[in-house]
Amino acid sequence: MNKEDVEKRIAKLRELINDYRYHYHVLDESIMSEAAADSLKHELSLLEEQYPELITPDSPTQRVAGKPLDKFTKVRHEKRMISLADVFSEEEVSDWVTRTERLILDGGISEFFTDIKMDGLACSLKYRDGIFYQAVTRGDGLVGEDVTLNVKTIENVPLKLSEGNSSFSGALRGASPSLTPSNEPLPSEVEVRGEIVIFKKDFEHLNELQRKHGEAEFANPRNLAAGSIRQLDPKVAASRPLKFIAYDLVTPDSPTWHEAYVKLRELGFQTSGEDRVFASRDMKGLFKYIGELDEYRKGLRFNTDGMVIKINDRAVYDKLGIVGKTPRGAVAFKFPAEESTTVVRDIVISIGRTGAATPVAILDPVSVAGTTVQHASLHNADEIARLDVRIGDTVIIYKAGDIIPQVKEVLTSLRPEGTVAFDYMKALKKQYPELAFERPEGEVVYRVKGESSDFIMKRAIQYYASKSALNIEGLGEKNVEVLIDVGLVHSIADLYRLTVGEVAKLERFGEVSARNLVNAIQASKNPTLAKFVTALGIRHVGAQTAVSLARRFKSLDKLMVVTKEELLSVDDIGEVVAESILAWFADEDNVKLLEELRELGVWPEEESKDALPLEGQSYIVTGTLASMGREEAEDKLRELGATVTSSVTKTTTALIIGEKPGKSKTDKAAKLGIPTIGEREFLKLVKM
Repeated sequence: MNKEDVEKRIAKLRELINDYRYHYHVLDESIMSEAAADSLKHELSLLEEQYPELITPDSPTQRVAGKPLDKFTKVRHEKRMISLADVFSEEEVSDWVTRTERLILDGGISEFFTDIKMDGLACSLKYRDGIFYQAVTRGDGLVGEDVTLNVKTIENVPLKLSEGNSSFSGALRGASPSLTPSNEPLPSEVEVRGEIVIFKKDFEHLNELQRKHGEAEFANPRNLAAGSIRQLDPKVAASRPLKFIAYDLVTPDSPTWHEAYVKLRELGFQTSGEDRVFASRDMKGLFKYIGELDEYRKGLRFNTDGMVIKINDRAVYDKLGIVGKTPRGAVAFKFPAEESTTVVRDIVISIGRTGAATPVAILDPVSVAGTTVQHASLHNADEIARLDVRIGDTVIIYKAGDIIPQVKEVLTSLRPEGTVAFDYMKALKKQYPELAFERPEGEVVYRVKGESSDFIMKRAIQYYASKSALNIEGLGEKNVEVLIDVGLVHSIADLYRLTVGEVAKLERFGEVSARNLVNAIQASKNPTLAKFVTALGIRHVGAQTAVSLARRFKSLDKLMVVTKEELLSVDDIGEVVAESILAWFADEDNVKLLEELRELGVWPEEESKDALPLEGQSYIVTGTLASMGREEAEDKLRELGATVTSSVTKTTTALIIGEKPGKSKTDKAAKLGIPTIGEREFLKLVKM
């Protein structure tokens, strides 16, 4: 073939491959065998290799994963990405409608648009002249991260918009009926928003493979989807069965949400297939559909915990505006909780970031609402007394819009003989012998006595930013106090929302120092897993224990769902430390903090599975090193796989000696025959 014939052949191959991709990955139907499709892709690759000048960004061959990134770049959303307020009953929906209608002066509400609430990672896709060029996570709603290379590997994301292609405009099962296709040309810039998800069957298949290869199973589809997109190496995203489900056409604007969905399908995007339109006078029909959806949602391909209800008229919707982070013109109806039974194995108490003591039930793992649950919040001492929950009891647990499940009822008829009522104060004294607690008048929660919530928060953030943790330069004691005292920071997550303009207005800061601080905070978003676990300030978990946890469990998602037995299998972790870790990850405030940090793009890197050069070796650093501080030296040893301890034992590999070493350590090393090495040998050991 001459070049002209090749160009025509390439165009036909791309059209056929894209048509196959759309039918297979969007409509779940196949127009040819996978082998035939692979053969066409191979031919296209060979032709493009022969004529590289004919390669275009929208070619199917350009979905391959690119080179790993050093970091994600920040992108400001032109239009804020929002969250929705939750409602839990028909009465709350009716109250929302009544409140909203009072704010609409002319015409009222004519229609509602509904869609399933997807459980995934929100993302914005941008197209220029019909060609995909950028994908940005929601982040904090105002600023997200550029994840273009990862999203480009998702097969159901069109690399080129298919406007006018009738084979791409069919609605999915049950979706609201299509309108007459619009003949208006698309603007040069198009923005589409949606959720990146993993379907249930694909998630189950992945976990089957994990089990087959002796690897840890993934916690749930939502976390896996989010974690896959936030990997710096696009090959990770390419290896996962991710899907993009569109829910908003930001540009061009559409008169109604219904028309936006129809246009999305015309452009080649997959939607949930569960969207509907209801007349405002047909609230009965709307509530009937919510009930039906709740019945068959377990059979859906993806996880969901609710339904989005919006005013269909987008002009009215936009005019109603936003309160805080939520729009007035929409709500998310949460389905009634799914319930299950399990056994209470222990009750531990977590000290939260405000000094509140929160009891948590440690449970036999059980599946609830599509996720494995092994913790349940018991709220406070009064709730434990009301339920009369005891260690060994069989309980009914449920999830109802809460991150941490709740105990609904104790099945006392199944209670083992010999159980005793839980003594809350005795448990507090046992688990926290060095602390005193008080129950302020009018409150149901016990708190650490003599320490204000602000003081505890200041201490937590100072530790989070310290050298032994994330080492955030400029976030020392005085600056932390200023940020909290003026109300800019109420939690660790608020650190990542700080702007240069806000900080520059404060005492102790100018434009340059404010910029340096904000940049240093942003640079701490993706630390090692061990450093991040250290920074969380989990009781009894220091730097070395954090390293042991990171090496054993590899990712924070896995660590969040470990069992007590798994923790006890880690060297140097006993009952007290295991209970402390379980309590921290079972505390509702802590789980909400982690979810908030994930949304802001703050998440530790996964630990490498490769063996480290000093793995299995144990060292002690004593005295002063000229080249670095002791903490930095210990960090370098841990990064290479070594264990760093504070006392010499028979298992110590070597004692690293600086100037003025501790005499007791050197004497004991000599007595046990433990070798000692100087700073020069240490630097060779860590290859500096």
